[in-house]
Amino acid sequence: MRTKQRVNDKKGNKYSHVTKGSGAKTVIVKPAGYPLKGMFHEYPEPSEMDVFEFYAREQWNGFVVKKGDYLFDRRMFPDFAFKVIDADPDNSEIGKNTKFVVEDYDTDFFTPQINSEVSFKNIIGQQRAKQKCKLIKQFLTNPAKFGTWIPKNILFYGPSGTGKTMMAKALANASRVPFLPVKATKLIGEFVGDGARQIHQLYEKAEELEPCIVFIDEFDAIALSRGYQEIRGDVSEIVNALLTELDGIEERKGICTIAATNMSAALDSAVRSRFEEEIEFSLPDLDERHEILKAYSRTFPRKLANDVDLKAFSRQTQGFSGRDLVEKLLKNALHKAILAGGKVTEKHFEQALSEAIGKRSEPPKGMFA
Repeated sequence: MRTKQRVNDKKGNKYSHVTKGSGAKTVIVKPAGYPLKGMFHEYPEPSEMDVFEFYAREQWNGFVVKKGDYLFDRRMFPDFAFKVIDADPDNSEIGKNTKFVVEDYDTDFFTPQINSEVSFKNIIGQQRAKQKCKLIKQFLTNPAKFGTWIPKNILFYGPSGTGKTMMAKALANASRVPFLPVKATKLIGEFVGDGARQIHQLYEKAEELEPCIVFIDEFDAIALSRGYQEIRGDVSEIVNALLTELDGIEERKGICTIAATNMSAALDSAVRSRFEEEIEFSLPDLDERHEILKAYSRTFPRKLANDVDLKAFSRQTQGFSGRDLVEKLLKNALHKAILAGGKVTEKHFEQALSEAIGKRSEPPKGMFA
């Protein structure tokens, strides 16, 4: 007959009664980091699983684990947390036969993309950015040609929807090199220490793929001015990690970093100074808006009616980005035509434009009227 006993958790508190004999067969843990800012930030990466299992069983023997809990190291890396990803059975006790499996940090967003379908021909306007990208293409296809004059770090800045991501994809496609896209918000992490570590992991992955392009979107999320340190406690360490990678202390011959932001004024000045060139992406002018409307409407699965004057609609959309024109005007008009069961008419465009302008004039949610 099984008996019941109490065991202590990692903080010395008492768990509720646990059935003796219901020992954990397998515990899957994942390094989670330190709970407080200013603590030791070295990542205790297990190199020999047999040794780690012995160490884990010895210090956590008798602990009850369940999915979502944390186990804290008490010896080599005091207060470093391992998150319990799974336990078999759940809510069971660690014993001398428990097997440990250690998962690494999330790196699924470091998956390279190759041979994107986007080309420079798909991008209307932004001529200066195209010229710079053609220079980067030469570097990526023949890094030795540039010697020490390689274009390492380029900053794309400008309003949302102006083609920054498309331009980076087009460059990767033209150069036929791996493209490592990542949103900066995914690099921040849940714990202090995660952000800096994942930035280093990103560049370790890039080294394996060079020549390649590292594209960091929403760059301001990780390159904030260190004046925001009191607002978010990991700002300084993430900025320092970025400075280390962008400086290229370790010589890298084939990695080009392209960062994109629509909040360049919020960037840390030291990080911003690491970019050899800043390329502004601007909203399309009248002629460019007309070209965007013509180019994308040609791909409609339904024909345009004869009454549609795209030039007139390009005049009415000043301040729209390329994305606004495609997503809020063209797509909306097309969907209305599909629902109506006919061609895309001027009326569909007018309705779509009215809705798009209405949304642009709405006050932000949560603001007082």
